[in-house]
Amino acid sequence: MTRPLASDLAPRQRALADAVTEIERHVARGGWDGPIRVFALISTQAALAADPELAEQLPAATIAAAQADPEHLTSVEQEDLPQSDSLETLLAQLAWPSAVTGCAVVTERVILPPSAEADLPEDPVAALRYVMSHTDREDVRMAVGTMRSGESWCAVRTRGNDADLDVAHGADLVPGLIRAVRATLEP
Repeated sequence: MTRPLASDLAPRQRALADAVTEIERHVARGGWDGPIRVFALISTQAALAADPELAEQLPAATIAAAQADPEHLTSVEQEDLPQSDSLETLLAQLAWPSAVTGCAVVTERVILPPSAEADLPEDPVAALRYVMSHTDREDVRMAVGTMRSGESWCAVRTRGNDADLDVAHGADLVPGLIRAVRATLEP
C-alpha cells in the first residue's frame, strides 16, 4: 500500500496509520452514505501465534507484512453492532477483550463553514433542514483509530475531493472522536 504519511513515525504509530488508511480505503470503495463501521485492531503476529491456522485465512501479503513488522495490525470489522440512535450511544456500548490492541471507527458527517453557523436555527428540525440544504455544506468521512498504548490516527475524506490521494491524514485531526473511540478501550 502506498502510504501518504510521514516517514518519521514511530513503528506502532506507523502500523496504526497503515491500518486506518487501509480501513478508510476499504470503506470508501463502498461509496458514500454508509452506516457507522467499527473495527477491532489486533496484533497480526500475536493472532498468528495464538492460532497458527489463521495463516490459511489471511492473504500472503498480510503474513509477509506481519513477519517483517512486529507492530503490524489486522483489522476485524465488527458485525451485529448494538442498535443505537447516535454514534455516541454506540461507542458507549462498546467494550473490547484484552486481545484487541486498538480499534477504529468510520463515520460520515456533514460540516458547514464557521460563517454559516451564525444563521443555524435553534430548533433541531429546522437546523437539520438548514444544514442539509446549505450550499456550502461538505460531506466528510472520518476514520479514527486508537491504540490501548495511546497512539491515534485519523483519515478524513471529503465527498468533494473523493480520491485516495486527497485524504487528510494525521494523529489528531478529530480530537473529540479520538477521545470517544479511545474510551471504548478503557476497562
